[in-house]
Formats: sequence, C-alpha cells, structure tokens
Amino acid sequence: MPSGGDDQRHVAAPVASPLLRVENVGLEYRTTERTVRATHRVSFDVFEADRFVLLGASGCGKSTLLKAVAGFIPPVEGSIRIDGQTVAGPGPDRIVVFQEFDQLPPWKTVRENVAFPLRASGRFGRRQAAERADRYIEKVGLSRFADSYPHTLSGGMKQRVAIARALAMQPRVLLMDEPFAALDALTRRRMQEELLELWAETRFTLLFVTHSIEEALLVGNRVGVLTPHPGRMRAEINTHEWDASSEGSAAFQAAASRIHRLLFENDAPGAEGTA
Repeated sequence: MPSGGDDQRHVAAPVASPLLRVENVGLEYRTTERTVRATHRVSFDVFEADRFVLLGASGCGKSTLLKAVAGFIPPVEGSIRIDGQTVAGPGPDRIVVFQEFDQLPPWKTVRENVAFPLRASGRFGRRQAAERADRYIEKVGLSRFADSYPHTLSGGMKQRVAIARALAMQPRVLLMDEPFAALDALTRRRMQEELLELWAETRFTLLFVTHSIEEALLVGNRVGVLTPHPGRMRAEINTHEWDASSEGSAAFQAAASRIHRLLFENDAPGAEGTA
C-alpha cells in the first residue's frame, strides 16, 4: 500500500514544435539538355527565434532550398511546412533578402521602399505604413537617409534598407540568400554584427544561406552543412557559442577547420549526422 503524503508526479516539459520543417526534400531544375538534381532528401527543422544557416559550396543547392522555402520552387519529393501548413507558394510569412543591391525600386525613396509592401499587403494605411517604415529605418541606422533614393546609397546601406523592409513586414521567417557576399570585407563584418544586434532586439527567425564558414559560425546558432552537388545534409552543428570576439581564438579556428573537412570529405553513405 502506498505511503501517505503528496502524490508527486514528474511531468515532462512540452517539446517545442518547429516553426519551419523541411522533410526529405528533393529539388530539381531543367536545363536545355537535362534535368539536374539540386538537392537530395534534405531534412532540417527551424524553431522560433533560431538563426539557422545553410552552408555549402557553390552548386550544392542551398539557394535553391531557400527559394523552395520561399515558395518559388516546388519540391519533387518531400515537404516544406510553416506552422504545420504545407508551403504552396510565396507568402508574407516568408520574406527574402537577396544578394543583389538592385532589389530596391530606384524611383522610391528609402521610406517609400520600406512602406510600399506594408501598404500593398493591405494591413496598413498610408500613415501607419510610413510610421512603421520610419521605425524600422531607425533600427538599421538610416533615419538620416529616409528621403534619399537608392542610387545615392552605398551597397551596405541598400542592404540595410532591404533588411528594414523585410523586418517591417514581421515575417514568420526571414530568408537571406548570401546577402553580404558582394560587400567588401569591412562592410560585410559590420553588417553581420548589425544583423545580430537586430536579432537580439526583435528575436526574428532567420534562415540564412552562405558559402563562408566564418560567416556561418558568426551569424548562426545552428548550421546545416550541405554536401557538394547534389546537396545532402551532411551534419548539423550547434554554433551559438561563437561571436565576433571569438573569431581569432584557437577554438573558433578548430571549429572552422572541422566544418571545412565536413564540406569537402568524400560523400559516403551514412556520413550525415548531428554534431
């Protein structure tokens, strides 16, 4: 017979569901001569406020994966779900920031570029959209340039406008396709640090594509390492411990060397794993 006293039961903490789930996704594209397999059965989960980085060499399908998550490319196998709903096309819950600097309409000012998608979505009137645009323009440090046109801005400033425009829409997932690759090294580093500062302030969910190991370690809290073409998920690595202050450390360089080996070692069956 059980002894007296309080009946104490241990209840397991609920496990968070992923915001984004990519499951066994295969992607293909056609050339004039043949059909090319871009990715093969790639799976990963992205949780609320994650900074998940897809890292791989050119041609591994990482940008194609990002476009599939954005809804621009349908998988030939597998599924992509946001909040449990299958992605069937582009939507305001997923906003993309591209590498190109010419993604801003040149006839619109900085404020107009940020406010336009807010108004086009039907969620905000003219005044509300302008006020919200000004708030996010301030977050990226461009208040003095709110009335400027894109041709008067540097490449880094244009990318800040694109980021402000995306975050103002408050997407469920912010998608960034090598957004700093075309910038010089100093500007690129500053943009990486500013992105992390914005994340610390607003805690958005980020899916980020890069071919730079160092950038992946700095920007991500989790990194998915893709094999060369066709892209398969080689490993998933927790990278939350790294920041700009640790880049020169022996531990950081050891992590970078390990990822380099994962990227370019022979693609053998069973190589995929979690680290």
